Amino acid sequence: MRFLHTADWHLGKRLNGFDLLADQRAIFEQLEHQALEKQVDAVVIAGDLFDRAIPSEAAVNELKAMLAALNLTDHLPILAISGNHDSAPRLGMASDWYAANGLHLVTSFDQAFDPVTIKDTQFFLLPYFTLQAARNYFHDDSLTDINKVMARVVERMQAQFAPDKQHALVAHFFAAGSARTAESETLIEVGGLSAVAVDLLAPFDYVALGHLHNRNALQAPRVKYAGSPLKLSASERQMEKGSWLVDTAPFKLTWLPLHQSPDLVKYSGSFADLTAPGAGDATNYCLIELTDRGEIPDVMARLRVHYPKILTLSWANHQTTAPQAKRLAQIKRQAPLDLLATFFKESQGGQELTDQQRAWAQAALEAVERKDD
Repeated sequence: MRFLHTADWHLGKRLNGFDLLADQRAIFEQLEHQALEKQVDAVVIAGDLFDRAIPSEAAVNELKAMLAALNLTDHLPILAISGNHDSAPRLGMASDWYAANGLHLVTSFDQAFDPVTIKDTQFFLLPYFTLQAARNYFHDDSLTDINKVMARVVERMQAQFAPDKQHALVAHFFAAGSARTAESETLIEVGGLSAVAVDLLAPFDYVALGHLHNRNALQAPRVKYAGSPLKLSASERQMEKGSWLVDTAPFKLTWLPLHQSPDLVKYSGSFADLTAPGAGDATNYCLIELTDRGEIPDVMARLRVHYPKILTLSWANHQTTAPQAKRLAQIKRQAPLDLLATFFKESQGGQELTDQQRAWAQAALEAVERKDD
């Protein structure tokens, strides 16, 4: 069979305050075109469909429309799992109903051991899970780390292997040997849930992973991250986004690039050059680096006239001016409570801390100091 492997849609994500739903919709349309053009038999989504556990109404409606397009309009089976950004109970509230229409959405650990068979392949859908969920399922408190759990998981799944089928695992975790390359990737190594040893996954013919946003984060021939289809942080600026086309027999992997517009780019140069007519594409999300040495009054506001979607502003040759140096020296001399009072006043339009607020702050500071001691 042939399927498309995608992941980490993060619907509802905001990039430095900019709403990405329109960009995500445009990228989805490219994904849908890839699926139809390549005549896939199914679409795999390896977790993090939403960016937040409680997504906005607009994000929920967007996902509903996307899944309906693939499943109801294009008549494609969908194999999806919840990721660490998703709320499993919310996402999976109608999973039995969805499955009746070929939308297989697994959000709980105990559902992972019932494979979904499409043509020549059994798919095992393993959502993001906690160690406690695994211990509860196996009734075994000795499962104290992710690799002990995964050894049991794979053993239980292997017992369900049909000898005449290919076997694919869809999962959402950090695989050992992977490299973190994006600041938008949320750490999930909490409570011992750390890196999964890739050799534990050897029984599977293919492992479709989600969580890391760079497809090159892991170099294993049959264990792959699809990465996010959209650039979700400044650190992803130079990443090529796309999806994996997977053929099972004979096994073949093909990378299908996606083309983001507006793009996330970096413009470097002098203020005069970057604000000259035709200097850059004003529709792009921009990282601006100025090479000027002198001060430029109201620089951000003036740059936004030309580049409305500025994400960051940096200075290649910036030197601290005398007034700035004096101000920094004054700040360093302030006591912590006075520094908090100054910050509060400046951020609240001149409002002073009340006596009660100052007392709370003092108590918190003393508690921190006692802990440090």
